Amino acid sequence: MQIMALDPPPRQDMGAGRTRKKKGLLTRAAPFLRNRKAVSGAVLLVFFLFIAVFAPLLTKINPDSTAFMPLQPPSAAHPLGTTSMGQDVFSQFVWGTQSSLFVGVVAGVGAMVLSVLVGMLSGYIGGVVDEVLQLITNIFLIIPGLPLVIVLAAVLPFGGNLPMIIVIVLTGWAWGARVLRSQVLTMRELPYVESAKMGGESAWNIVFRELLPNMISLIFANLLFSILYAVLTAAGLQFLGLGDLKAVNWGTMLYWSDTEGALLSGAWWWFVPPGLSIALLGAGLSLLNYAVDELTNPKLRSLPLRLRALRRRRAS
Repeated sequence: MQIMALDPPPRQDMGAGRTRKKKGLLTRAAPFLRNRKAVSGAVLLVFFLFIAVFAPLLTKINPDSTAFMPLQPPSAAHPLGTTSMGQDVFSQFVWGTQSSLFVGVVAGVGAMVLSVLVGMLSGYIGGVVDEVLQLITNIFLIIPGLPLVIVLAAVLPFGGNLPMIIVIVLTGWAWGARVLRSQVLTMRELPYVESAKMGGESAWNIVFRELLPNMISLIFANLLFSILYAVLTAAGLQFLGLGDLKAVNWGTMLYWSDTEGALLSGAWWWFVPPGLSIALLGAGLSLLNYAVDELTNPKLRSLPLRLRALRRRRAS
């Protein structure tokens, strides 16, 4: 009886596996890195996140301290000058960035989650549930946003960031829910959804396991819009004096600079940093939103290619 020698199993090259994973990640990230809007928006967002995360390392001065000379212009000791009460503007800006981003992200995520729950369940379940949820959504869409925000901010009895977050979540979810519902209505009759129904899947599993993964780009765009809405709304309420005026954030910096006449006294270093930061953060989130649309929508993604081809034809 002849015994055949078996060849040893081939050794798996772990380094090659890691190389393939890196190449896969680079391949997926390549469209994002080639998109100028995406890179510009990401750079602006990372800049503010860096300030918020490393705030304790960027300044050691208490933002509430009034131990300095008032209305001093920018200098080596005070890069953004001082307020009329002798507070360091750079310290207020750094800690205000952390507070403003915290409120914006938490309230934006809360509004996005509420819009996903209402919009997707309303669109998929239909019937009486859809009618009730759409009635509530329409009420929040019809009521003017700014008066509702002001009334809710004035009525809530407790202070701090919590009432601001609650107000923004309650007033910022309806539009996203309407958009997601319309998308679910177009997807719930697709073959893979019908197969899941016939397989006995529950409505909850179909909505959040079958439909949700195919709507990530739309939900991400909704999240960016919700964060932008939250930052602008929080700053607007605080500028109107409806927030916690003892807190340090971009909105209260604008409020106190306006109240103390910074514009009239020429103290531009007091109100320009928070105002410019709000504008730049809004621009960064908007650029990311446009980039997500271009990268996920085949029509928008192919538009630059068609433009380049047209330019080549004209050049030739």
